[in-house]
Amino acid sequence: MRYVLCSIEHETAYIDLNRPNVLNALNVEMLKELCSCLKEISRNDEVDIVILSGTGPVFSAGGDIKEMLSAANEMPFESVMELISDIALYFYTMPKLTIAAIHGAAAGLALSIALAADFVLCETDSRLAVNFIEMGLIPDGGGHFMLENRLGAAKAKKIIWDGKVISGAEAAEIGLADRSVMPGTVGKEVGYLIKELQQKPIQAMIKTKKIMADMNRPQLLKTLELEKQGQLKMRRSTDHQEGIAAFLEKRKPVFNRRPKGAFIN
Repeated sequence: MRYVLCSIEHETAYIDLNRPNVLNALNVEMLKELCSCLKEISRNDEVDIVILSGTGPVFSAGGDIKEMLSAANEMPFESVMELISDIALYFYTMPKLTIAAIHGAAAGLALSIALAADFVLCETDSRLAVNFIEMGLIPDGGGHFMLENRLGAAKAKKIIWDGKVISGAEAAEIGLADRSVMPGTVGKEVGYLIKELQQKPIQAMIKTKKIMADMNRPQLLKTLELEKQGQLKMRRSTDHQEGIAAFLEKRKPVFNRRPKGAFIN
């Protein structure tokens, strides 16, 4: 079974996250397939528009926590973070017009990736969550960069610190998403947007995107490196251990029970 489905129709590429039985949770194999797919499409001169969506009931529940806890399936942390960084960089700088179509939920790493799209569409009852804080972690996948880009630093910090679920309607109101549509209609809205874009000079739009992406690339690369270093430190923190324990025990985590700044060596 392929965890990422990739197809091309005319000048449009469709990428579908495909682990519906686990709410499209992003495991290492899925990340590898997604990275490969993005790389291939990025180099395809016949493609002008790229759609990223998820099969099943949700876009994606985020990183696969169960696999993260399984030593048997774990890649070296640095390798996983490099893979995540490549995905963020490929999707953000891709010389195509990109659309993230969110239905159901988009959380954690999956939301970071979606926010790298040029157009973020969601349904009004979608649930968007920058929920790394629940696990004592920080956003990765360029999440800090993407959130600041869309919301500004002050709002981005509060979204990250709160870790609350935001409805699709609210996401559009605050600028986290570009459009919110009625439940069950995001696919139709994508179709309307594709037709809208096809009536415009797409190559001129792509050239503007490329110029802006090239201008912002150094900042994104710096952010990805800082996230990698910061996430490694957070994974060793006692707060992260408490977040993991709370997840396994299905309870609310109690952070800062140990001396402030305590880390596990």
